[in-house]
Amino acid sequence: MTLDELILKCKKQDSKAQGALYKRYSGILFSICLRYSPNKTEAEDNLQDAFLTIFKKIEQYKGKGSFEGWIKRITVNTVLQKYRKQRVYSIEDEAQIEEEDNVTVDTETVPLDFLLKIIQELPDQYRLVFTLYVLDDYSHKEIAKMLGISDGTSKSNLARARGILKTKIDNYKP
Repeated sequence: MTLDELILKCKKQDSKAQGALYKRYSGILFSICLRYSPNKTEAEDNLQDAFLTIFKKIEQYKGKGSFEGWIKRITVNTVLQKYRKQRVYSIEDEAQIEEEDNVTVDTETVPLDFLLKIIQELPDQYRLVFTLYVLDDYSHKEIAKMLGISDGTSKSNLARARGILKTKIDNYKP
């Protein structure tokens, strides 16, 4: 079945088509959820919430642009919406931002699973900003708008996340 046929059947609420769509995209979307979630269990919950939203809003997809891009954006927005309601964002000292902004880390000596683990261990506000900025290439202005925070808060949360990650990587022992 082609993607267009699958989407059309999902718009008609065909449960088999929904299952096929889930099977086709759950791996990709789960990796996104893992980046934004503090642990695997919460990532699984976020994936389910994202698919519920996708199936609810699939009628709005008009075939313009990438379907995969559309569902990725829904997934990110679904996860962010959950954390936006739960968390308070902190602002740090501006001098600390500049100091920690210049942090460089040698990630070639650290396994990928360790990096994912320490990113997931970051406090929610730091993890979300770090993931949006570093992994998904959003600007501080875009992040501020998405999370309902100021640009300065986005910058400070990124700097704090980088500092925490650097400390954990520096202390890493295989």
